[in-house]
Amino acid sequence: MATQKMLKFVTVAKETPEKRPATLRNQDFHEIYREFAAEKAAEQAARCSQCGVPYCQSHCPLHNNIPDWLRLTAEGRLEEAYELSQATNTFPEICGRICPQDRLCEGNCVIEQSGHGTVTIGSVEKYITDTAWENGWVKPIKPAVERTESVAIIGAGPGGLSAADVLRRKGYQVTVYDRYDRAGGLMTYGIPGFKLEKPVVMQRIEQLELGGVSFVLNCTVGVDLSFDAIRGQHDAVLIATGVYKSRDIEAPGVGARGVVRALDYLTASNRKSFGDDVPEYDSGELNAMGKRVVVIGGGDTAMDCVRTAVRQGATSVKCLYRRDRANMPGSQREVQNAEEEGVDFVWLSAPKGFTGGETVDGVMVQKMRLGQPDASGRQMPELIEGADYVEGADLVVQALGFEPEDIPTLWGVSDLAVTRWGTIKADFRTHATNLPGVYAAGDIVRGASLVVWAIRDGREAADAIMAYLKQAEVVAAE
Repeated sequence: MATQKMLKFVTVAKETPEKRPATLRNQDFHEIYREFAAEKAAEQAARCSQCGVPYCQSHCPLHNNIPDWLRLTAEGRLEEAYELSQATNTFPEICGRICPQDRLCEGNCVIEQSGHGTVTIGSVEKYITDTAWENGWVKPIKPAVERTESVAIIGAGPGGLSAADVLRRKGYQVTVYDRYDRAGGLMTYGIPGFKLEKPVVMQRIEQLELGGVSFVLNCTVGVDLSFDAIRGQHDAVLIATGVYKSRDIEAPGVGARGVVRALDYLTASNRKSFGDDVPEYDSGELNAMGKRVVVIGGGDTAMDCVRTAVRQGATSVKCLYRRDRANMPGSQREVQNAEEEGVDFVWLSAPKGFTGGETVDGVMVQKMRLGQPDASGRQMPELIEGADYVEGADLVVQALGFEPEDIPTLWGVSDLAVTRWGTIKADFRTHATNLPGVYAAGDIVRGASLVVWAIRDGREAADAIMAYLKQAEVVAAE
């Protein structure tokens, strides 16, 4: 019977969602997956060669002890495997879902390098942590000793939350301030639910709340509360706001209705999944249903947008990128997923403008070719004269990346040092800024990057903050 179910699973997994029987889409598919999850996890984990030089671990930003928790999984010791993964990663179930493993651990697996296919590290990580939640192995945060020092964290994204977790477990009083009505940052509102289910994020936030972390939401620093006020109420401050300023296209017609920013589009979709009232979605302004959609960009955000548009029922979805596939900055796995879902990639193409007047009806596309490499080694796109054309579109999503907001001006803290790119200057080891007791971590320091890097930065910053507060305690006692 098990073999028959597995064969049924393999057959339907290759079909499009629309062609699968409704019962299989909604129930059997999930049950079959779960029935074989333990078997497949153990099978994949057993493929780990336990090599002398674990490149998977060295290429993980968190340096997770991947070989050892794979060995424990292969032996069926899942609770121990979870404890080991949790020791270095605040959110293993989240990283298992959204990390670009093809560029990190899995891409550097020695079995993959030898041509035998990588160990599916991310899937195993997801499985053992989901199993831990289901079996109650994820323990509440209960500090052994409560400390009087308080730390403010501005930004409830992965960097801020990972720092809050580390600090709270050591007994520090932690308050997290965030502009949105839910914590989680881009994990909540920027990443689609089909990649990162929102209950997975919410359960970690609930764990922090139950563990004593305070959240002040709907709070925009510089408007609802000044930075100086926050600094005055706490012994140390961590800035972990991320980068939310969208890069816009400078081209004729960019202000037309139907030309939208990626974050606005993804946030509307995610809010709708929470059951929120989203007028822009209901009106069709931020909804791809029945529309010809063109997404401009080649990163992971662009892939999130094209795959969201497919699920919303767009009549066609195209992605314009000015370089070729080999030079895309996003995950190749995500590109493959998008292609399998019917997205059409238009390589070596860049927007020149938008047609339609007040409401967009097309993108003026200019064809490109790759020229000489720039300082980074990537070939620069060059315009091909006379090869322009118009790509029909009812909804155009700009997914060109994010830049930092002008925090010194917005927060009225002109003495906070920033780089020429607008990111906050911070020591790369301690994450300390030029202001005493103020630290910064995540994208607001390194620029738009991966969730896993923000987690690492947040954990490192928490350690540095604790060292700073303990040193202050010693000085006060002298």
